[in-house]
Amino acid sequence: MTALVFRSPGRVLAAIAAAVGLLAAGGCSLTRPAPVKHTFLIDPPAPAAMSRVHPGSLRVGAIGVAAPFRGKAFVYRATELNYEADFYSEFLVPPGALIGEATARGLDRTGVFAKVIPPGALPDGDYVLDGFVATLYGDVRDPAKPMVELTVAYYLTRNHDVGVTPVWAREYQRRVAVAGAAPEGYARALSAALGEIVAELGRDLAAADLARK
Repeated sequence: MTALVFRSPGRVLAAIAAAVGLLAAGGCSLTRPAPVKHTFLIDPPAPAAMSRVHPGSLRVGAIGVAAPFRGKAFVYRATELNYEADFYSEFLVPPGALIGEATARGLDRTGVFAKVIPPGALPDGDYVLDGFVATLYGDVRDPAKPMVELTVAYYLTRNHDVGVTPVWAREYQRRVAVAGAAPEGYARALSAALGEIVAELGRDLAAADLARK
């Protein structure tokens, strides 16, 4: 009869440690390298300057984003109901902050107000421009013709008219073709879409009658 030999726990652990050491010495790894993520900004082109200037200052306030798109990960629409987040490609900061800052930069370039104050800065401004992003995704339902879709609504109020109806409001939507491979092509197309929206926003604000009735 063959005898069963029970080794002490200490000797078993030592044997395991020795085996792991041999694996490491042989160049084998028991862990996978951390995934590499690519981060992007929204950087729209500067709009043209306007000749008409509203007196006073404008502060760009909060830019809200619909729940499916407010995270940093890029979102792609694969079917009518299927949306997928790209784990490896994302915005450097949440998109609401990027869109708010880009809107402020663009409006400052247009000169539509005497002064434009970016989000989070002081002073408050005579007017406040808030916004809401309803759609922000790459549309890949037709793989041969990928697009980006961006929809932003802006609301202008006088700074001290809290809780009243905005003096001006408008919604903008753009669909721009993606040129080049994702995710770089997606980021460029999204920047172009926001550039078109901010340029039209500047023209519409310049033409708006903001005199107090």
